Amino acid sequence: MSKSAKAIVLLALAAAFPGAACASEKVGLGRPALSEEIKAWDIDVRPDGQGLPEGKGSVSDGEALFQTKCSICHGEFGEGAGRWPVLAGGKDSLTSDRPEKTIGSFWPYASTVYDYIHRAMPFGEAQSLNPDEVYALTAYLMNLNDLVPSDFVLSRENFPKDLPNEKNFYDDDRETTEKAFWRTDPCMSNCKAKVEVTGHAAILDVTPDDQKDNKDEKPSAGVE
Repeated sequence: MSKSAKAIVLLALAAAFPGAACASEKVGLGRPALSEEIKAWDIDVRPDGQGLPEGKGSVSDGEALFQTKCSICHGEFGEGAGRWPVLAGGKDSLTSDRPEKTIGSFWPYASTVYDYIHRAMPFGEAQSLNPDEVYALTAYLMNLNDLVPSDFVLSRENFPKDLPNEKNFYDDDRETTEKAFWRTDPCMSNCKAKVEVTGHAAILDVTPDDQKDNKDEKPSAGVE
């Protein structure tokens, strides 16, 4: 078997059976990533601030950038243009019928703001901003949400860890709180042998009488 054919077979086996390929078998493809390449991919920022670069940005600089690069979608004050995301406001709205999940009202970590802007914004120009610009935009958005004063200058040294709603996030506890609903040994006593349909909407006649009596109107699109 030629080297190229053997490589194809090994790749196919690795795809079909992940983890089954022998570590000693080398297919002769690719090369170790360069440090510059790893650095280009390693851009995440963690809640504790790890990953933040050197730099700084003020609220005033962020405002100018926001109006130029962001307001067309997010509105001049982060209120959202059209159906684009709202970034500011929504305080005390999470328990209402129409909650506003903004940076100030819902997001748990300031690092998410920096990370997302750096990674994906502006729309269509992802990763075109330098660290100072990302710091400035993050500072401005925090100011719009009444989290920092208008003269605030954000940097790695004073980067806040938590936002107001962080305390309302918690670890997934379904293993203890909902285990009874998905456990592997469910109770089978006093259970129905099979599930049966006990009624039909047409038989129950749930269409309102005024719709049925009015022959000039089409029936509603509801269940009949």
